[in-house]
Amino acid sequence: MATDIVADPSVTASTGRRASPAWVRAMGYWVYQYKRTWRGSITTSFLYPVLYLAAMGLGLGSLVDHHVHAVGGEADYLDFLAPGLLASTAMQIGGNEAMYPVMAAIKWLRTYFAMLATPLTVIDILIGHLAWIGARLVMVTSIYLAVMAAFGTVHSPLAVLAMPVGVLTGLAFAAPIAAFAATQTNDTGFSTIYRLGLIPLFLFSGTFFPIGQLPGWLQPVAEGTPLYHGVALCRGLVSGHLGAGPAAVHLVYLLALCAVGFVAAVGTYNRRLVT
Repeated sequence: MATDIVADPSVTASTGRRASPAWVRAMGYWVYQYKRTWRGSITTSFLYPVLYLAAMGLGLGSLVDHHVHAVGGEADYLDFLAPGLLASTAMQIGGNEAMYPVMAAIKWLRTYFAMLATPLTVIDILIGHLAWIGARLVMVTSIYLAVMAAFGTVHSPLAVLAMPVGVLTGLAFAAPIAAFAATQTNDTGFSTIYRLGLIPLFLFSGTFFPIGQLPGWLQPVAEGTPLYHGVALCRGLVSGHLGAGPAAVHLVYLLALCAVGFVAAVGTYNRRLVT
């Protein structure tokens, strides 16, 4: 007697195995492209934290003749600086990966349009690209955390959670920047993002000194920036001094920014790629 088989589009006919989600195929393009540059990327991912921590943490830190006030008490400058640099690096990676690669995929290489010629949808393309950015952030933050441990700046088992927090921080920048990049016809706007966005945040969001040292009117502005929340979370996790209440506020802020950025990107991608 013949057996009735209900067709499932998520199962491949050749192997009978469940096929991977469509966005994984979109992500596969970026993974394949990365095969050409991964050696140099991994090398710099190790060199940057070593150089930053040696120059800023040990070099500049030797000129700081007192401990820096941080959550849970005072800390050595190197201990204060390292988790802030991890979050800042995640911000830079997330921002960089969402600028020129997005524009190139739309205007120069037209990779997105090639993907749309397949069964992939705009949502698949967007999620696949953001997933790749997340994978890059996992690589970079994991390496950074390992270098921090080698420098003796990790003081809590909770420090391992600084890696997903770094990924979340990077995506909180990548999603809205990707939404913006999809609307651009030239790279002038990217210079503005660097000069008025990423660089000031890198300097004044609590990475190099407590925001309490800023002028009073500027402190609420710093506390409202995404990087501040990422830095505060990473610093609290690495040091072991992080209250549940503040941690929840930081997480909700970053998750909300990711969600808002994703929704905005869906709109700008659809307008640029479909309509």
